[in-house]
Amino acid sequence: MAATDGGAGKRPHSVWLTERPPLTRKAGQPAGLDLDKIVAATVRLLDSEGLAKFSMRRLAAELGVTAMSVYWYVDTKDDLLELAMDAVAGEMTLPDESQADADWRDQLRVLATGYRDMLLRHPWAARLLGEFLNVGPRSTAFSNATLRVMARSGLSVERTSGALASVFHFVYGFSTIRALHEARCRAAGVALDDYFELVVAAISDRPEFAETMELSTRAAYAGEGRSALDMLDRDFAFALDLQIAGIEAMRDRPGD
Repeated sequence: MAATDGGAGKRPHSVWLTERPPLTRKAGQPAGLDLDKIVAATVRLLDSEGLAKFSMRRLAAELGVTAMSVYWYVDTKDDLLELAMDAVAGEMTLPDESQADADWRDQLRVLATGYRDMLLRHPWAARLLGEFLNVGPRSTAFSNATLRVMARSGLSVERTSGALASVFHFVYGFSTIRALHEARCRAAGVALDDYFELVVAAISDRPEFAETMELSTRAAYAGEGRSALDMLDRDFAFALDLQIAGIEAMRDRPGD
């Protein structure tokens, strides 16, 4: 149950904002089972089967225990999903802040690329990011790192939130669409490169796609020796550079 704050109304629920009594082993509780193992199994199942198929019963079967054994460690399925979100947030590389002369642009690229890679490895996380507060310790460490990097950019405090939203909303959108596209190819049993070739073949002689085909050809998207992933990575890197250039331009522009 979500905690309340008197006349302020209900606070948003989060497993990270709820105090839970310390766990004490009960008779009959499976030996060797702990919260870390449960969270790790949750991530594996979400990766392999997706969010729609995930259930506490399915998780218990994966662990070889009863569902009640899992509920002894967490109160709800949502709490467990929050824990899984924070676990994968811990995979993102944080920049080395020990070097005072490190370029903030490079550090922002490290953060943005790490965020992209995490969303591609764990496509289910994209949806959960819109459903939960995402205030776990690993997620918070990542968020704090972005703030410290932006503080070194010279951008005003008033513009920092908008700048970070611009960068990471772009990364979120780019990564989510790519992950969905790759999942569709896997479901159809078609490699990404083969799918691109099928699309090009299907539209190459259609006059309404002439401009698209001309641009793709001139940009070497349809050329020999360049994979679909190469093209996507190149587009991502350039788009990220545009975001960073925009931050620099707005930094030097007088405030409102």
